[in-house]
Amino acid sequence: MAIAARKQPLYDQLVDILTEKIEHEYRPGDLMPSERELSKHYGISRTTVRLALQELERLGLVVRQHGRGTFVADRSVQATNLSQTYSFTVQMREMGRVPSTTILEFCEIEADKNLAESLRVHIGDKLYKLKRLRSADDMPMMVERTYLPMRKFMSLKRPMLEHSALYDVIERDFHETIRVAEEEFFASIARPADAHLLDIGEGAPVLELVRTTYDMRNEIIEYTLSVARADQFKYKIFHYRNE
Repeated sequence: MAIAARKQPLYDQLVDILTEKIEHEYRPGDLMPSERELSKHYGISRTTVRLALQELERLGLVVRQHGRGTFVADRSVQATNLSQTYSFTVQMREMGRVPSTTILEFCEIEADKNLAESLRVHIGDKLYKLKRLRSADDMPMMVERTYLPMRKFMSLKRPMLEHSALYDVIERDFHETIRVAEEEFFASIARPADAHLLDIGEGAPVLELVRTTYDMRNEIIEYTLSVARADQFKYKIFHYRNE
């Protein structure tokens, strides 16, 4: 079935056709036809098909997984309320999903200018760097890079983080009470290394998050940079009107 010759670009027409199918025929998680199949069925080039699929991915309608194909995105993902929770483990459990964490890196580093400013420490101060892959129901969800001031957590060891959530370790083992966590987030695209870990296509839409956590003395005890799959996270914030 060839796409009609119109002024509308061919890839744009294919986007409309596939969007209609996603809305009314396909179900979340369904495997989409391959580029070759779509090219043959609609009588257009694979380059045009690829452009259409990239646009659908940008719109959050599909997820492309390297070596596996293109899948219909699940847009019913429950929203996370940023005003009340900041723990990935808590978020996932509240959604009825089973969270898991893989520690990819745990090491000591020296604060550069940017990290020193973000953590309110001096350039060259010792920090712990913790890189983790966060998953839910065995699906990669988020890559986190966390920085902790070493002076507050001198006895921190990797095994402690392999058996307990970070915030549990902070509060239970180091007696630091978390007062508040500030979180900013913005849309971005997946860089190669993160795309590989998250099992999504390079350049796929992601959410980047910056979290700064404070203790009761208003001192920063955690600074985390996260990259989350845009097809798996929706954030919800409540705004209350002052009378």
